[in-house]
Amino acid sequence: MRVGWTKARPAHEGKRKDVGDGDRRSLKILVTGGTGSFGQAFVRRVLADRDQCTVRVYSRDELKQYDMAQAFGHDPRLRFFIGDVRDRERLVRAMHGIDLVVHAAALKHVPICEFNPAEAVKTNIQGSQNVVDAAVDAGVRRTIALSTDKAVNPVNLYGATKLCAEKLFVHGNVYAGARDIRFSCVRYGNVMGSRGSVIPLFKKQAETGILTITDRRMTRFWLSLEQAVNLVLQVAGEMRGGEIFVPKIPSMRVVDLARAMAPTAQIDEVGRRPGEKLHEVLLTAEEARNTQDYGSHYVIEPDHGRRREGAFAERALPDGFVYSSDTNSEWMTVESLRQHVAILMGGADAAPSSTRAHDVVSRGSRVAALGQPS
Repeated sequence: MRVGWTKARPAHEGKRKDVGDGDRRSLKILVTGGTGSFGQAFVRRVLADRDQCTVRVYSRDELKQYDMAQAFGHDPRLRFFIGDVRDRERLVRAMHGIDLVVHAAALKHVPICEFNPAEAVKTNIQGSQNVVDAAVDAGVRRTIALSTDKAVNPVNLYGATKLCAEKLFVHGNVYAGARDIRFSCVRYGNVMGSRGSVIPLFKKQAETGILTITDRRMTRFWLSLEQAVNLVLQVAGEMRGGEIFVPKIPSMRVVDLARAMAPTAQIDEVGRRPGEKLHEVLLTAEEARNTQDYGSHYVIEPDHGRRREGAFAERALPDGFVYSSDTNSEWMTVESLRQHVAILMGGADAAPSSTRAHDVVSRGSRVAALGQPS
């Protein structure tokens, strides 16, 4: 893993040596919500790739922290902090001496957020502002927030809170002043195998012979945990501050996933849940005017209201471009979905090596390469 700061402006105060693979100084990372699906995958990748590092996991649940410490063999490079992103003072303490913060903590369940709006606001909006403030106060050089396609044209409270969180992170760069402190976001779709995924539900329902879906027309963006981790590692080295990074990932039809998991099961359509979209969007036509195409991903630049020319124009998107799950050019087939599910459910040996999660879809293989040393 390479995390470098070479593309950022030099800090005017508190200058520090660039961090790279050859640097002897231990890289220190804090992951909020680090006991979740993404957090554990990210921590596992960092510990596997880098001997000289310290990873602090910041979360509320002591049992999940205990279980994670057990699962990771009480690795001495791994530290645990009990804390809530609603607690700014605790965040400042946890970020002391940290180089990189990955902000993954959030209330994510759409119906639960709908029925507990005040709690979602406290965690997803105020919590994100606390992360920004604490990172500035602690002098953290790079902070990355995880966002979602539900933040685009939001129709539910969860999406609205993540939209606000994106705005807070983009604006956080103003507070950094001349110091080498940067904030950026990554925005992606549903993560296969994450907690709350529909896969465990379909697996349980398959035993009854009846699978329930909310709408047969529904489509979603999907990527693997490995791709999500790779994207964040890539962003840590490329971010200049204020960008939103959007990976190019495949779409899938929810009904195809149901067929992949239970080909002979009956499929019942039960109607959409409160706040649930038919299709998701990762990039709007308005955002496209400030977006560059980098081949494996898009980068939404901060909107300064100025006409962009030169190098930006070379990577600019066409007028009216929209990146939506129902008009995507890359699709997962029933067979590729079946192979992914087999891997996630522990049946990786049954799938040939050429069908691993980052190889099934052609464009996904490029996304999976993010974060690898060049």
